[in-house]
Amino acid sequence: MAEGLNWAKRLYQNRSQRARELRNEGKKVMGYICCQPPVELITAAGMVPYRITGTLEPITEADAYLETLMCPYVRSCFDLGIKGRYDFVDGIIWPHSCDNIQKTSDIWKHYIPHSYFKYLEVPHMTDPSALEFFTAELKVLKRSLEEYAGVEITDERLEEAIKVHNESRTLLRELSSLRKQDPPLLSGTEMTQVVLAAMSIPVAECNEMLRNIIQEVKARKDGPQKAVRLLVYGCEIDDIAFINLMEGCGANVVIDDLCIGTKYYWKDVATDGSPLKNLADHYLGEVMCPRTFHRSPGTRQQDLDNRFGYIRDFAKEFNVRGAILYIIRYCDTFEFDVPEVRDYLQQAGLPVLHLEDDYSLTSIQGFKTRIQAFLEMMG
Repeated sequence: MAEGLNWAKRLYQNRSQRARELRNEGKKVMGYICCQPPVELITAAGMVPYRITGTLEPITEADAYLETLMCPYVRSCFDLGIKGRYDFVDGIIWPHSCDNIQKTSDIWKHYIPHSYFKYLEVPHMTDPSALEFFTAELKVLKRSLEEYAGVEITDERLEEAIKVHNESRTLLRELSSLRKQDPPLLSGTEMTQVVLAAMSIPVAECNEMLRNIIQEVKARKDGPQKAVRLLVYGCEIDDIAFINLMEGCGANVVIDDLCIGTKYYWKDVATDGSPLKNLADHYLGEVMCPRTFHRSPGTRQQDLDNRFGYIRDFAKEFNVRGAILYIIRYCDTFEFDVPEVRDYLQQAGLPVLHLEDDYSLTSIQGFKTRIQAFLEMMG
């Protein structure tokens, strides 16, 4: 394995290592959770953006602070925090993305002290008034980061940060496009490692890594064996175990609609006009998360096309033969959408398998028989 993918694999296996090194060198590391905090503001302030994730290892400490009948992903993130696994993170930006995230914010702030904590109000609508509010909220965040970092975030600095992060998104899309051919040149497991690695290091280092990986993958003569091409839809997959299980059953995961996946890199931030407004438009209007209501006047079919048409387009562009809906238990925002997503994709001619998981390695392994049966059904 050449340096590009090996680099990403090392980062995936020890995500905090590079961030800890940079912090020891005097850099500030700013953690964030979910897709809504603009990483461009963190970069423009001279800090390292670091995506907070969970782990499939057993939760041993969080149950003393959080209910068990809530999102196991959020509980896992908190469990790692209370164990000191995020002690290298100087500050954290905590958005109002869903009820579980929102209700955990004060508990995290109280029990896992950082030198900086900012709760980011994120509207649930995309109407002009909501975008105006979110732009104002990002101005508050910008001033807060300036005060904490001791750096003025000028429009020029922010525009440059948007430019370099857009480059990262472009490189990730180019890498993902190498999965269009059959068999794909890059496995879904490898792509998952790359995306998680990209969220763990400064964007300039990330872009260098991605350029190396693209060059390496393009040089491959053969990809994995031809197999059933799958799309995976859902919330957080921050471990390769589930993707690896599907591919071990005889599938090729060629595209996703995941929080740690295409939601992170599929669309660029606009570069014309006010950079703060462009960030508000992108993170509220362009990130297709079910926690956000995208108003769509017209018929019910037009509403469904507005909400899920991009998933259908993914399936067509990547020649997908089936879809797996992977939903973490108690994730109401995604779970409420499942019946409509399932019916919408089935009407588009795609077989669909819905799996509900409690975000543990044990439950993932229990899906093997169902996935194998699903693949056999498609022949």
